[in-house]
Amino acid sequence: MRRLERAGRVCYKSEGNITEDSAEKFIKRIIERGHESVLEHESITMHVICDRGVSHEIVRHRIASYSQESTRYCNYSSGKFGGELTFIRPCFWAEGDPNYETWRRAMEMSELFYLTMLKDGATPQEARSVLPNSLKTELYMTMNLREWRHFLRLRTAAAAHPQMRELALQIKEILSKELPVLFADIE
Repeated sequence: MRRLERAGRVCYKSEGNITEDSAEKFIKRIIERGHESVLEHESITMHVICDRGVSHEIVRHRIASYSQESTRYCNYSSGKFGGELTFIRPCFWAEGDPNYETWRRAMEMSELFYLTMLKDGATPQEARSVLPNSLKTELYMTMNLREWRHFLRLRTAAAAHPQMRELALQIKEILSKELPVLFADIE
């Protein structure tokens, strides 16, 4: 917060107003004024586990850096993956729902086909062509604070994809708790 205040006060040549407890008030005022470019001077990195479909939405945020689990190089038939695929269950179907049962069977079949292709000599990058959007992935994502605010405004909206929104609301909860002056105003 102090580094943000220092950066922002340069704009107003008000560095002399910095005190032990002035940073939060200053940051709150610049956010209220829409002077969010100051927030670009700091970033946050999050480790996220989601399905590949959600990850495709995440990486559309261009003002960010990502490191994502590679289906090209990860061989899910190997021991470190337990010789199986891991899927993220969609939040919009409960067990017993006919759509959930169809989804579950489709995941079983994609796992069977993927593992069979590897057994028959396909490389992981070749076999990945049968992997579904529901495949679990992990990524590290780094965004400056202004982009996190943008990300949360878009991805927590009622119109966002349900699984993307579910993840974004969890991120918002963490960020609002840790840095309320920066994120508590986002609905």
